[in-house]
This record gives sequence, C-alpha cells and structure tokens, in this order.
Amino acid sequence: MPFINVKTNISVSDEKKVQVKSAMGKAITAIPGKSEAWLMVGIEPSHCLYFKGTDEPCAMVDVDILGTAKSSDLSEVTAEICNALESILDISPARVYVKYSSTADWGWNNGNF
Repeated sequence: MPFINVKTNISVSDEKKVQVKSAMGKAITAIPGKSEAWLMVGIEPSHCLYFKGTDEPCAMVDVDILGTAKSSDLSEVTAEICNALESILDISPARVYVKYSSTADWGWNNGNF
C-alpha cells in the first residue's frame, strides 16, 4: 500500500509520466513486501519549486508506506528514484529530496489493512 508522489517544477509529457510511474514501480520493490501491484503514484509537474535559491529543475518526492522499512532499503529506494528522475526528466540527484512516512493504518475498499 505505498504511495509515491513526485512534485517537480518542470513540465512533464504524458510519455514521461508513464516512464516515471514505471520507474517508481521498480523503485518500491527495494522494500521487502512492496510492489507495483499496490502502488499508487502521483505526478505533479510545473509546480513553483525553488531549491537552493534557484528554480533550476528539482523535485520533491514523498514516499508513504504501510508499516516500516529498514534504512538500508529506503536508501536503495532513494537511489532508484534519483536515478530515474535524472535519466527520465534530467533532474540532478543533487536537486531531489525524498521524504519517507510510514503508518500503521491504511484504508482501502471500505476497510483498513
């Protein structure tokens, strides 16, 4: 039940959105038990974002998961996300923040997991 939301200050074509979505599906598998089968991805292009005082291409990525994950697994997810955003959207990894949140409760289909 993960959710990955990618917010960036650049425009993103529909083709690139699909590529980012697929890359996030691959990245989440670094966390044992997580897969694209339950992943929801949000892509929010053309946001007003500044990083280090400039509006050069950057991204803020939120990763929300049910339960917890080891730091080493999250580090692998971060690397996958940064590499994907660099190869697909030309955003330098040095201009990407990735924030993790975990929860014990996650609702779906009229109930909670």
